[in-house]
This record gives sequence, structure tokens and C-alpha cells, in this order.
Amino acid sequence: MIPKIVGLIIALFGPGMVGLAGEKLVGKVAPLAENIAAQIALLLILSAVLAIVARWENRPLASIGIRPPKLSSVVWGLLLAAFFVFVYSPALLWVMKRLGQGGFEAGLSRLALLPGWDRVLAVLIGGTVEEVLYRGFAIERLSLLTGSYWMAAFVSSLAFGLAHGPFWGWAPALVTTVSGLLLSGFYIWRRFYE
Repeated sequence: MIPKIVGLIIALFGPGMVGLAGEKLVGKVAPLAENIAAQIALLLILSAVLAIVARWENRPLASIGIRPPKLSSVVWGLLLAAFFVFVYSPALLWVMKRLGQGGFEAGLSRLALLPGWDRVLAVLIGGTVEEVLYRGFAIERLSLLTGSYWMAAFVSSLAFGLAHGPFWGWAPALVTTVSGLLLSGFYIWRRFYE
């Protein structure tokens, strides 16, 4: 029980703490140094959670959804990415503007200060770490504690959205929470029905 709780604290709150720490550094260090430090911190959080699974829980990484990819996983990943890029994101940005809410502009303007290679690295590291922490580890371990994959998905998605608030703003964090719910639903579907 203790490894699950420690792992959940690290997985659910660690990335948000990285975001809050980054907010404190804005204007005090170069944007590139800030972003590299954030990526290193995310990798350390991921390493800690993977160590908890493998060493403290003595369970395989498959217990948090990490398996060798199949061709169907790659195809589904590309389809899901296309849905988010071409359907979901434009629709939500339209709704946010209609409601008079700011979008992702503040965060995007900060990212524009970074070299292209660093932005690509941030997307690869951030996306991988987020999926392992919020979809894999959190959903699997919260479901063991609550008895419900759907409750686990809700809690994990809420933490996922809140972790994005410091960098992107709170309206985009709400959108990210909804994205997290969709991704969590997809994770659960793939986990049980494929």
C-alpha cells in the first residue's frame, strides 16, 4: 500500500510542482535553461515512479501499461493525434474564444523563445512522461485503491489539468483536464477491450 501512495503522490503532484517551480524562475533564468531543468526534473520524476514499480512494488512495467508497441498501437496513436490536432483542439479553441477565455497564447509565446530542437525534446519528454504518470501509473494504482477505473481516470485527469495551470493558464488547464479524460477513456478502452 505504501509504495502505491508514495508513487501516486510523486506521479500526480510532481509535474505540477515542476510547473510551479518554473513559474518562479520566469525572468530569473534564461528560458532555455528553465526548460532544460524542467525536462530533467520530469525525467527524474518518471525514473522515481518506474523504480517504485520495478523495485519497491516488484511488479513488471506492464502493470502500468508499458509494453512493446504493436502496429495497432502506432496506428491508434496516429489516429488519436490527428483527432486532437484537427478536430478537438480547433473546436475547443473556438469555444474558449466564444466564452471570452484566453487560450494557449501566453504559453506558446514563452515556447517561441526556445530553439526548435528544445521544443521537440520538450514535447517528446513531456508527452511520454505524462502518459506514463497520469494514464499508466495513476490510473492503474488509483483503480486498485478505489475499485474503479473511471474514478481513477477522473482523479488522474484532474491532476493532469491542474499540473498544466501554472504554465498555460487556468482556462487552458480546464481544457487539458477534458483532454485528460478523453485520453484516460482511450487508455481504459485499449486496456480492456482490445
